[in-house]
Amino acid sequence: MGALAVGAQAPDFSTETHDGTVLRLAELLEQGAVVLFFYPRDFTPGCTAEACAFRDDYADFVEAGAAVVGVSADSGDSHRRFAQHHDLPFPLVSDADGALRAAYGVDKVWGLLPGRITFVIDRQGIVRHVFDSALFARRHSGDALAVIERLSQNAAD
Repeated sequence: MGALAVGAQAPDFSTETHDGTVLRLAELLEQGAVVLFFYPRDFTPGCTAEACAFRDDYADFVEAGAAVVGVSADSGDSHRRFAQHHDLPFPLVSDADGALRAAYGVDKVWGLLPGRITFVIDRQGIVRHVFDSALFARRHSGDALAVIERLSQNAAD
């Protein structure tokens, strides 16, 4: 099947975050662009590096008018511990049933591990960038931020 392509309409969703609030993509998009990153598991080395890179760039995302949301199949309790342990300032959502992964076409890597894919979605709900790399976990944030800054610049022009 493969991940949603650039230019596709991002599927809306409503789900509970690690801190118990309800997050709806359409509501986030009213405020600005959204970076939605799918990662395999909390507390693993690559996923920790990826989440911490998003944390370290978070102020730049906010300044550019974008929200960041992390998604994995881990439980809300695991997400709470992960967010607290690493001071993650953005919401994490549990996709235990795989519905979000299916909607966004996030397949398993090598048929085993949940995929690591980042989507940048503009305010109209259009996918503007897809970065799919299981190995380059830290690059997800930098690539997404470059696209967000470009979108922000284009909106200002």
